[in-house]
Amino acid sequence: MLRPQAKPLDLDGKPDLKDPDLYQHKDFWEAFRQLRAEDPVYWNPEAEGAGFWAITKYDDIEMISKNPKLFSSAREMGGHRIFNEYELESDATDATMISMDPPVHTAYRRMVSPGFVPRRIVNMEERIRARVTRLIDEMIAKHPNGEAEFVSSIAAPLPIEVLAELFGVPEADGPKLFEWSNATVGEDDPELRVSDEYMRACVAEMAMYAARLWEERAEKPGEDLISMLVHSRVNDEPMTFPAYIGAFILLVVAGNETTRNSISGGLMALSQHPEQKQKLLDDPSLIPSAAQEIVRWVSPVLHMRRTATEDTEIRGKSIKRGDKIVMWYASGNRDEEVWPDADVFDVTRYTRKDARPHISFGAGQHFCLGSRLAELQLKVLYEELLARLPDIEVAGEARRLRSNFISGIKDMPVRFSV
Repeated sequence: MLRPQAKPLDLDGKPDLKDPDLYQHKDFWEAFRQLRAEDPVYWNPEAEGAGFWAITKYDDIEMISKNPKLFSSAREMGGHRIFNEYELESDATDATMISMDPPVHTAYRRMVSPGFVPRRIVNMEERIRARVTRLIDEMIAKHPNGEAEFVSSIAAPLPIEVLAELFGVPEADGPKLFEWSNATVGEDDPELRVSDEYMRACVAEMAMYAARLWEERAEKPGEDLISMLVHSRVNDEPMTFPAYIGAFILLVVAGNETTRNSISGGLMALSQHPEQKQKLLDDPSLIPSAAQEIVRWVSPVLHMRRTATEDTEIRGKSIKRGDKIVMWYASGNRDEEVWPDADVFDVTRYTRKDARPHISFGAGQHFCLGSRLAELQLKVLYEELLARLPDIEVAGEARRLRSNFISGIKDMPVRFSV
């Protein structure tokens, strides 16, 4: 599962959307704004590769996402990332659910969907609130001067602890799950991709850990996600071990990255827009709306990829069979035709019935199973955080993940009154 690093390309003034350095700077929003206005179906060459079509408009992203027969996410067609998954170094995993098309995708999705039904998510709220309260207490106790690092204190441990509960494993295993998740998505960040050997070691450790859980749940099943995978059947056949490993890796990443980076990106947005933060302090009932707006604003997953299964056309551009189609969620979430004030951070946006849903969780068959759980964690976190530390704010430069896939914050200093 060793993924290639992206190599930037000089495109004579046009943006190279594959370049991970682009997303280290604020001006990438301007690049997307120009493409939406001038070339919404943009051909992006690659230094190594055939190039890809960059889709930057909301309606086009939604249309592609809901048409898997024409736009495939299957691993054998290339998968869900810009690089071709079938060209990866051989490993012991099968395609993850996110790199499958219906009906196979539907069968795998059905395995874990009981873990995310609304009743089960609602029942987790009390335990999530207890975790949030403890994490805030610990941050205050460890930093009596009112200065702390927010990601390691709050944003990272909360979703990892919730993931541990879903897996039915001890919270003490959280740091390892966190490290493996970072290594899995951090192929373009030299701090996270220490070496190819380190990456291989992380994958091997994760596979061994997952194998132990497989054996335990095979003998003693519970109601956790691991048990659901181990005891599920696909087309009347038990899940294979390589398929299980692929599903496990997907759950580790999906259960961590979106929520963690929405939490930290949300506090950054509230710090940059104090008038919006004040609205939440004055009326906490707006926090559920704010949670959705934070996910739209942050766009924690920058893109997803599909591959054309036959010749077609999008906005007058001729798409050939086998062409890579990269849907830029970050751009779709700022589409001016969907929201006239798309570049405004508005915590009241989702109190209005006519507000279009954000596209950060995807659309169609691949809409994120954990979306409700992610938004619940955001809601509870900001209810408790703003009640306890109403003046908390970002107190310096945040260090961002070098990635064209995840809009991530590695660390972010904050200050608050004790």
